[in-house]
Amino acid sequence: MKISTVEYPGELRSRAVHLRSGNAIITDAPVDNQGKGEAFSPTDLMSTSLASCMLTIMGIKARDMGLNMDGAAAEVQKFMESGPRRVGKITVHIKMPSSLNCTERDKKILQKAALSCPVYLSLHPDTEKDVEFSWAK
Repeated sequence: MKISTVEYPGELRSRAVHLRSGNAIITDAPVDNQGKGEAFSPTDLMSTSLASCMLTIMGIKARDMGLNMDGAAAEVQKFMESGPRRVGKITVHIKMPSSLNCTERDKKILQKAALSCPVYLSLHPDTEKDVEFSWAK
């Protein structure tokens, strides 16, 4: 099943279009790799996709448990390595909203769900994934 098209208009940019919705994403090479850094780089998107996937899977699990985690957020950092150039480490700090009233057991279930998201499981084992959860009181 085709999900997107990607074109290269030049200037170290790409434009990806999601076929079902028509939504578009522009990527730009980062400043540290000859680009302008005016949009997400492909490795930024990869790292950000990890957090997005984790929050989505947690949201599905929370809904199944009768919990509402609206307002949850994540901060993402990526660390590049050279030889070969690749993402060596991604840190994700997930912050849960104070409105989420859950037990310690619920927290463990949601954390386990996050760590079983498809992006997390698809990243190369050499890519370090450092995930932290903050639960508002």
